[in-house]
Amino acid sequence: MFNRIAELAIRRSRLVLVVAAVAVVLMGAVGAGAFGKLKGGGYDDPSSQSSRASEIIDDRFGGETNLVLLVTATDDGVDVDARPVATGGRELVAELKADGRVTNVVSYWDDANPALRSEDRGEALVLAHVEGEETERAENAEGIVDAFTGERDGGLDVRAGGGSAVDTELSAQVGKDLVLAESIAVTLTLLLLLFVFGSVVAALLPLAIALLAIVGTFAQLFVLGSVTDVSVSAVNLTTALGLGLGIDYALLMVSRFREQLGAGASVPDAVRTTVHTAGRTVMFSAATVAAALAALMIFPQYFLRSFGYAGVGVVAIAALGTLFVMPALLAVLGHRVNSGRLPWAKPGRGDSGSPLWGRLARTVMRRPGITALPVLAVLLLAASPLLGITFGTPDERVLPEDSESRQVATVLREDFAGNDDAAVHVVIDDTVAEAPLTSYARELSALDGVVRVEAATGTYAAGEPAGAGNAALGSPEAQQLSVIGEAAPKTDAGQELVGDVRAVAPPAGTAPQVGGTAAALVDSKDSLAGRLPLAVALVALTTFALLFLFTGSVVQPLRALVLNLVSLGATLGVMTWMFQDGNLSSVFGFTPQPMEVSMTMLMFCIAFGLSMDYEVFVTSRIKELHEQGADTGTAVADGLGHTGRIVSAAACLLAVSFFAFGTAQISFMQMFGLGSGLAILIDAVAVRGVLVPAAMRLLGRSAWYAPGPLRRFHRRFGLSEGGPVPGTAVPLPPRLPAGR
Repeated sequence: MFNRIAELAIRRSRLVLVVAAVAVVLMGAVGAGAFGKLKGGGYDDPSSQSSRASEIIDDRFGGETNLVLLVTATDDGVDVDARPVATGGRELVAELKADGRVTNVVSYWDDANPALRSEDRGEALVLAHVEGEETERAENAEGIVDAFTGERDGGLDVRAGGGSAVDTELSAQVGKDLVLAESIAVTLTLLLLLFVFGSVVAALLPLAIALLAIVGTFAQLFVLGSVTDVSVSAVNLTTALGLGLGIDYALLMVSRFREQLGAGASVPDAVRTTVHTAGRTVMFSAATVAAALAALMIFPQYFLRSFGYAGVGVVAIAALGTLFVMPALLAVLGHRVNSGRLPWAKPGRGDSGSPLWGRLARTVMRRPGITALPVLAVLLLAASPLLGITFGTPDERVLPEDSESRQVATVLREDFAGNDDAAVHVVIDDTVAEAPLTSYARELSALDGVVRVEAATGTYAAGEPAGAGNAALGSPEAQQLSVIGEAAPKTDAGQELVGDVRAVAPPAGTAPQVGGTAAALVDSKDSLAGRLPLAVALVALTTFALLFLFTGSVVQPLRALVLNLVSLGATLGVMTWMFQDGNLSSVFGFTPQPMEVSMTMLMFCIAFGLSMDYEVFVTSRIKELHEQGADTGTAVADGLGHTGRIVSAAACLLAVSFFAFGTAQISFMQMFGLGSGLAILIDAVAVRGVLVPAAMRLLGRSAWYAPGPLRRFHRRFGLSEGGPVPGTAVPLPPRLPAGR
């Protein structure tokens, strides 16, 4: 296969480039429509009890409260019952009820419900449900917030809170953060590419592969978005990973090509050797990264599945572009790949050889225990905060402290007795007699931490009647009970309340569904925990199989998996220490809270995939030298000598693009960017530079062990880089000088 790819690139290079250019234009035209197909949300398991409860409430009761308007009397000493304020409040409610974008509008001025008035009587609430699916609801919420908030007649000031308002502000802030982060990332990446390659032409080649990968994946997302739910957040992964893999793969290919030219090979022979060596590495590297990201597809939340779709797509397209388009570009450019040499670049710049990395490997292998144990101890210490990790989902605390919806949420917690917007909703999609419904509601109200329970039959507190019922919560076909607790929904106490509510025996013959913000979090965590072992097993098995096919050893895949898990554990531990425990919160301006579960999962998969990317880069060269007859120590030292500069340069370039997200105002974006960048640097420096040579030295010849049947299987079906490349006359470079 690689013979045919190389010959196609050499003999039909211009045709390949024309076809690629046409493909980019066509994919760009298709991909431009992707944004209209993608959706927001997707964090919940559609088969969970909370999702079913939400569907019943939408169908039977007009939808859950997801918008809270906080109405404040602006004049000192005036409360919300004063005539001008009350008149203005009723006018606001009447206008809101007339707006077709909302349903279930309830306010303090409807029946003077004291739960909807603050303790100092200066603030009152208007509750509503914004209609529409995820994307439509976001647009409706934005319009409602724009139309109804701000200063109004009667001495009123109106601010918006609740889930829809938080989502609106979150989407707007994420958009601003992405523009800033990506502008920083692209600018710094281009400057670093110029520094690494020392040539303008060579530095632009990774951007060509990145463009192809990103445009192609947008076209793929358009197609998938036409047949299934795909999150708009997949666009962010596409751009970040497309740029990163374009850099990784192009850096490997261009460096190997320039190395061959520097060794005296002709352009065709340099292309052949590059495709047979670096091209093979790219193919297996892409397979390992895709395997890690494909595990996201087994989760029921389409937010996570979408990252799997986009991740596998961008990896596959980047690999295909590197295998077919890059060799054609190199064949056309030839020695002009070094054109535009920059003043600081020395002749021969771009050769992947780096005696520094070779000397580091030899130093480590002379004293593997002394050099590796301190590094391993530091990484394990960094991972120790994982012992206390907890998980959550995004709420208003991920926003800056001056955001309106966050300020409203703070007022609701501090000034109101129970938050209706954060209630636990119990729905019974069946006919229920008044007596058993009343008994059920009274029992729920007696639970620890419950302020009151509202039902069609009455309001209950501490197991006793406490007020009139809400007729809107009942119908001949279904009943809804709102359990309003003391604790915020995403706290441990709020989640424990969900379990307590679900444990209460329901009216005979009914099957209540428990929903609400806290229930959705509980169900989401349970869903992810239930699928996580399968995802981990799939990643481990596919990675093991691919690395075995690549190396012919059963020890190398195990060594790679263990070291990668150590580095990822250290990364997640540091992120837990920061974003959950609150260290450095004053520096980055975030509010400590549980680790965002979906973003943590995404960060783990991306970091694992990219670490396996570098694993293949390094192992491929070590294996190549070993198959030429070098002993394990020499193969490791020279292999790192030839790949160390590539890996470190690629890691720095990728880390910069991720670290740019540290400028974000949204805390989970900061965590994702800082964590991904840190994982890449730990892997490139600590793992590849120290732990890999130490492990190889300790393993010795057993590093290449495989049982007899598997050795025979590998000889027949595996992939080897050893041996001469067909059609070439220039040998692979000799080993680097040892140096001291």
